[in-house]
Amino acid sequence: MITITDGVDFDTVAREWRLKWSDKDCLAAVHKLASQYFDAIKATKGFKGPLNRVVCGGCLDYKLIMPFTAEAFGDFEASGFGPEQEFLAKVKEIPGVSSVETQTFTFMPM
Repeated sequence: MITITDGVDFDTVAREWRLKWSDKDCLAAVHKLASQYFDAIKATKGFKGPLNRVVCGGCLDYKLIMPFTAEAFGDFEASGFGPEQEFLAKVKEIPGVSSVETQTFTFMPM
């Protein structure tokens, strides 16, 4: 475990891809594109699983959360986060997609 401060330990680091979608056709296109990368993400060294998808119909959020072992995350980061740049470029081309962002954070069950 890595300790950030007393009582805040982690062994998992996650990468999140997130965006806003405008309607159900847009959401379907986003998910169809994202699903093309699921196998590659899951095959990445240190992938801890599961691959998590969050969809909010009220906020129109779509998020993919990819957990990795803390030890392997540096290699994933050094690789440019696997297929991230390709996915981000393609998803930005889908009509109705906005606010495309990424984030890295610790991810621990409590």
